[in-house]
Amino acid sequence: MSKIRIYELAKEVDLSSKELMKVLDEEFGLEFTSHMAVIDGENLELIREYFNEIEEEKAKKAKKNVQFEEDIEDVDDDIDDEYKEYEEKVVKSKNKKKKKKKKSEANIKTAEEKVEEEKNNDSNIVYIEEDITVKEFADAIGKPVSTLITELMKSGLMLNMNQSLTFEQAFELGAAFNIEVEIKEDEISEEDDISKLDFEDKEEALVLRAPVVTVMGHVDHGKTSLLDSLRNSRVTESEAGGITQHIGASTVYVNDKKIVFLDTPGHEAFTQMRLRGANTTDIVILVVAADDGVMPQTIEAINHAKVSGVPIIVAINKIDKYEANPDKVKSELTEYGLTPEEWGGDTIMMPVSALTGEGMEDLMEMILMVAEMEELKANPNRPAIGVVIEANLDKGRGPVASVLISKGTLHQGDFVVSGHSSGKVRAMFDSNQKNVKKAKPSTAVQILGLSDVPEAGDKIYAVEEKLGKKYADSAKQREKDEYIRRTSKVNLDQLFEDISEGDVKDLNIIVKTDVKGTIEAVSSSLEKLSNDEVKVNIVHGATGGINESDVMLASASNAVIIGFNVRPNAIAKSQAEENNIEIRTYRVIYEAIEDIEKAIKGMLAPQYEEQVTGIAEIREVFKVPNAGNVAGIYVTNGQIQRNGKARLIRNNIVVFEGEISSLRRFKDDVRELNQGYEGGLSIKNYNDIKVGDTIEAFIDKEVER
Repeated sequence: MSKIRIYELAKEVDLSSKELMKVLDEEFGLEFTSHMAVIDGENLELIREYFNEIEEEKAKKAKKNVQFEEDIEDVDDDIDDEYKEYEEKVVKSKNKKKKKKKKSEANIKTAEEKVEEEKNNDSNIVYIEEDITVKEFADAIGKPVSTLITELMKSGLMLNMNQSLTFEQAFELGAAFNIEVEIKEDEISEEDDISKLDFEDKEEALVLRAPVVTVMGHVDHGKTSLLDSLRNSRVTESEAGGITQHIGASTVYVNDKKIVFLDTPGHEAFTQMRLRGANTTDIVILVVAADDGVMPQTIEAINHAKVSGVPIIVAINKIDKYEANPDKVKSELTEYGLTPEEWGGDTIMMPVSALTGEGMEDLMEMILMVAEMEELKANPNRPAIGVVIEANLDKGRGPVASVLISKGTLHQGDFVVSGHSSGKVRAMFDSNQKNVKKAKPSTAVQILGLSDVPEAGDKIYAVEEKLGKKYADSAKQREKDEYIRRTSKVNLDQLFEDISEGDVKDLNIIVKTDVKGTIEAVSSSLEKLSNDEVKVNIVHGATGGINESDVMLASASNAVIIGFNVRPNAIAKSQAEENNIEIRTYRVIYEAIEDIEKAIKGMLAPQYEEQVTGIAEIREVFKVPNAGNVAGIYVTNGQIQRNGKARLIRNNIVVFEGEISSLRRFKDDVRELNQGYEGGLSIKNYNDIKVGDTIEAFIDKEVER
């Protein structure tokens, strides 16, 4: 092992964490304040050698003791036979008494003692609640309260039986009794754990199902036109001429084989589904206009699709246009890891025209071929599980949800639950508003009968009614817990600690810049920072401001957003704060590289935030011998502080920034000058001040990390 925590090493050498830290301090000069600290490298080797030598010394002593006992036995051999016989009789008599006593004790041993014995033979791990009193902890580890209080006093802690212990205190206390203490995870009862219903079926129960396809691409590249073309060219005879009701998905038939298209094009909706744990899509169709090529939203869509890990088929649309250049599109796509099959890659690229219908048949055949390769299967003979595609409150019909069935078969009359929403399915409709009685895997239906409007992207389960209501009742608390978990994202300030604890193996970064050339430079430099413990991945890089899509992708891939000469818009900033996504903006590349490098190595410097303290007008300029020019100022807002800095502003342009070297009120030096007061101010090593200039005073305040 190349590294180990203090408490783990303590168990290895049979000491308490506290005793081990004392040895490390006294013998090696290594000071540690926490049992969670890490020892590695040469130090770890030396420490282990030290304890190995101690063990060897113990073994030598034990060997000497054995030799001594053997020598005594040799002397005993010289004792006369008569005494020997007498001793043997005494020993036999004693052994008989011992055997009788043991037999008697074995017969009267109580069931409680046996249970206690079994407990002692088990692993010395005790699980506790995060908030626990001394008395409760004593009960948990099976020790008298007085013993624990005495042990606490040895550590300088004066606690009574009703006072609370921190986890660190409980951990150290447990270590003193050779007991490992861990936080008890919240136990989820079967009534609360709805995820157990989504079990994997046996292979023999699975049958082939239709592929579910999502269409993505840049705005105006023809996503909607492509979907409309697919829908209009391939509807069943029973649906022909009907008025289509939007239910979030469309079904297309090719040679009696079904393809389901999600009618929520756009990578934002796609990623939102993934954020809520729903992997609804089997195949992504990336639409790129043949006359326009790769655009910013195309790149975003590529990266969102890659994060999902599903196959990508590129539809090069608008080939009917005179300006169409499919080869140029293919060339551009290779820059983003999508290389066409005919160029030696593994990405299928199909030239199509949503306007004329050219290539649409081939595209659908290709979707079926990819689906066949993926071997998409599901068990239709089990309670249904699906995903809510869309949901809304209809004035006449109440809560209405469009769901895509992924496993099992949903029947009219089934009781369903989705989050805190539940109810009996009163009616089901297909996209033509035709009432249907059942829906098999890869079928989209609109259902009525729910108690509340469920969240789009949430799973929906068919369950027994009584159990379903219990799931729904406990869901609100689960949603709160999920929100807390979801907001625990990676940030650079705690990155090193997370790496040390093994929580971070990949650091995902989204890069947004003002110019394209910066993306490659930044991505290359950041990826070189990868080491044995953490790999730096650039999951998305593009030009332009930081938007909501970037925040969504960061949340889905647990990434940090880095911006160069760009800022987040108001919505993105709000979403980032809500979901605890870290956005860092820089003006120069090396600062970002240094920050991430220091974060990985655990050397992130203190963070400072500029705080403007006051504004003043320069009304006079005085020439002072040996001191240069002094500004006669009037404080119009806030406060000017002598230990602060000053920014000299002329015609709304910053002319100079430096330290305040002196601040006076009449003839007296003062520490501060408040609003409404006049005084004199000079800037260190700067004399070019003029009447009418503005002084903006500020301080760099360290922000708590």
